Amino acid sequence: MSRRASTQRAATLFALACLLAVTAAAPAEPSVADRPAKKQQESLLHAVPKSKMLRVCTTGDYRPFTYKDPTDGSYSGIDIDMAQDLAKSLDAKALFVDTTWANLTKDLAGGKCEIAVGGVSITLPRARQVYFSEPTREDGKTPIVRCADKDKYQTLKDIDQTGTTVVVNPGGTNEQFARANIKQATIKVHPDNTTIFDEIVAGRADVMMTDASETLYQAKLHPELCSVHPDKPFTFAEKAYATPRGERDFQEYVTQFVHLATHDGTYAKYEAEWLS
Repeated sequence: MSRRASTQRAATLFALACLLAVTAAAPAEPSVADRPAKKQQESLLHAVPKSKMLRVCTTGDYRPFTYKDPTDGSYSGIDIDMAQDLAKSLDAKALFVDTTWANLTKDLAGGKCEIAVGGVSITLPRARQVYFSEPTREDGKTPIVRCADKDKYQTLKDIDQTGTTVVVNPGGTNEQFARANIKQATIKVHPDNTTIFDEIVAGRADVMMTDASETLYQAKLHPELCSVHPDKPFTFAEKAYATPRGERDFQEYVTQFVHLATHDGTYAKYEAEWLS
């Protein structure tokens, strides 16, 4: 063997020895069993009873489902009664948290509350941000107009005419539906959902398209207004309660609560108190 080859072999053996020494000195990678377990976040199903408080996001502007009295700040409505029953079933009290339609799912996902209620329609964009319970009721968009104009605004084509003003509340499915279907008529945004129907009564707007349940309720409050074919709305929708994504056991509990309440007469009783 030449001197040059002998030198190269020696260098190779030396490098290999160094590599083996480093490997032996390195600490062993802990096995999966040896790794410390990650601390899991406590489920809301356990956290709510422990805290004795169920925070409920609601807009307070959508009767008959949710309404905040501007004089004393108290809440009432079908879903307010249901939320109080849900809290009681969890050995807690309901604390209502103000939100808006534009921020409802964002506030829920951001941890401002444990549940969102108040006539919340199930939509696919919302379902990407939150979980939904079993539906509380079916609904759909239908017009409410001055009774004198009831025959004038039967179809979307009838409504979508130059000279017609369609009033909407901002940020929710009513505005989304109007903007998707109204191209010729004027869309007027009214920021206060509790006074929006006065715009039609006063003649400052002609039509509002909202959930059939709301049109029936508002027609009782305003004898000048009539709901247009509420039994055959333009769309199909369902209302439900929203819970945070990832909280599957809590969502399942809320779903079971809704299922029982909509089959044992509880929800129907609250609905009758507002709609009868």
